Amino acid sequence: MTKIRLYLDEDTMDSDLLGALRLRNVDVFSAGEAQMLSRSDEEQLQWALNNQRIIYSFNVRDFYRIHKKYVENQQRHAGIILGVLSYSIGEQMRRLLRIIANKSAEEMENQVEFLSAWGEQ
Repeated sequence: MTKIRLYLDEDTMDSDLLGALRLRNVDVFSAGEAQMLSRSDEEQLQWALNNQRIIYSFNVRDFYRIHKKYVENQQRHAGIILGVLSYSIGEQMRRLLRIIANKSAEEMENQVEFLSAWGEQ
């Protein structure tokens, strides 16, 4: 079981979130660090797959649509975590850490997780 490695797209790549996750030993990389700014969602998802990273985005509608298309066409992706901008950095971090603690990279393959489902247990 491989630990989840995150990829934060342009929407979620807040430097405070990156720093907070890294302080907690999360393997996280941003679209900026990957030089993937202004690329399409499909390109972001492909980069994440090629680099074995789960993408985290606020772009719920588009990434869920892409996920459904991938499933229908039997295409692979490494996994998608979808959140909302209204969560504080701390709340995003706590929920992401819960996902990482409870799911493996293998379990995330071709799956979508909604950050909203990972609140206080």
